[in-house]
Amino acid sequence: MHSIEIGLQIILMFFVLVSLHEFGHMFFAKRAGILVREFAIGFGPKLFSYKRGETRYTLRLLPIGGFARMAGEDPEILQVATGQTVGVRLQNGKIAQLFTDRFERLPNLLVGEIEDFDLEDRLFVTLKVDGETHRFDVLPKAEVVSEGKETQIAPKDRQFGSKTVFQRFLTILAGPVMNVLLAFVLFLIYTLAAGVPTHIKLGTIEAGSPAAQADLKQGDVILSVNGENIGSDSNRLVELIQNSAGEPVRLILNRGGEQIQKEVTPVKLGDTIRIGTALGFETRRTQAGEAITGAWNDMTYMTKQILVGFKKLVTGDFKMDDLAGPVGTVKFTAEIASAGVAPMIRWSALLSLYLAIFNLLPVPALDGSRLVFLLVEAVRGKPVDPNRESLVHFIGFAMLMLLMIAVTYNDILNLFQG
Repeated sequence: MHSIEIGLQIILMFFVLVSLHEFGHMFFAKRAGILVREFAIGFGPKLFSYKRGETRYTLRLLPIGGFARMAGEDPEILQVATGQTVGVRLQNGKIAQLFTDRFERLPNLLVGEIEDFDLEDRLFVTLKVDGETHRFDVLPKAEVVSEGKETQIAPKDRQFGSKTVFQRFLTILAGPVMNVLLAFVLFLIYTLAAGVPTHIKLGTIEAGSPAAQADLKQGDVILSVNGENIGSDSNRLVELIQNSAGEPVRLILNRGGEQIQKEVTPVKLGDTIRIGTALGFETRRTQAGEAITGAWNDMTYMTKQILVGFKKLVTGDFKMDDLAGPVGTVKFTAEIASAGVAPMIRWSALLSLYLAIFNLLPVPALDGSRLVFLLVEAVRGKPVDPNRESLVHFIGFAMLMLLMIAVTYNDILNLFQG
């Protein structure tokens, strides 16, 4: 496959996985009435940005994730202070925009000095204009404009922390749930596209291997092994071969519609006992019920494998080469994309499932850790100190970034070393 097409597939896959995850956060945040300031794909400098409604949508340089920035998750910082001279634009007698600078030449502004203000609870600003004091109400969606940048105010009832524990829990959980749903849909599409295996079919035959010496051909369909019908049970086939080192194995094959018999003697090749052939499947069209069952079984199996991998991380039973950062993931994804659309769909499903499970781990800075803090709040009846929680998430994020740098460095070394 052309490298440009592979690159576009990788970009599309990353965009869909991250977008759906962050869409889950944003959708339930807006349903709860939380102000979502930014919906971003990637981190770092902005490449593209536009604003629709209350939310700014951005595409950023570093393709290592994304975020839905909600009001109140971080301390609300607006460049407004008592004694400051500002310009305000009124709408029906209420403040719609407040300019902290560059307002001298703007038309239709009321200029004055702030004597008092509250932009979260009571929503008012008291201005001293030409020696007289005036109190103005502030619209709930008013904007503060500083250095040309517009920031919508966030009243308390629009901030993340003001919502119930259940609403916040649902908002955080929605991201991983969207990835689980996407994984199931992709596994379902793959199952429908790949078909239901009926028999094992031989793939590439290694030159000089026992399979080549026995005159096995690519495309031969295995009907039975030592008199035992195999069907599509590749695990049983491998078991029979590995238990027959140095002993002839009798195969009944279908070659071009004709049944033939061959004998092959497995030998030790590398670390395993093999006959030297790749395995594929002969398939039939998948029925709807079979597709749902197959997709569920595939997702369940992959979930177990992912959890086994995370367990090795905890126990330390892994090597650095077992981990893959962005560089390694892109390299492996490119190899899969070159194999065809169906393998790419299944790989995308696996990555979506991995993203969901990884984010649900109780690791600081991940969604799982935030859910733990919400559960603690539900049990205690009061939230954990926001400053302490922020510190925990910051430390966790820093540790994840250090791990990412180490893994990426190892990926690059492996890439140059072939």
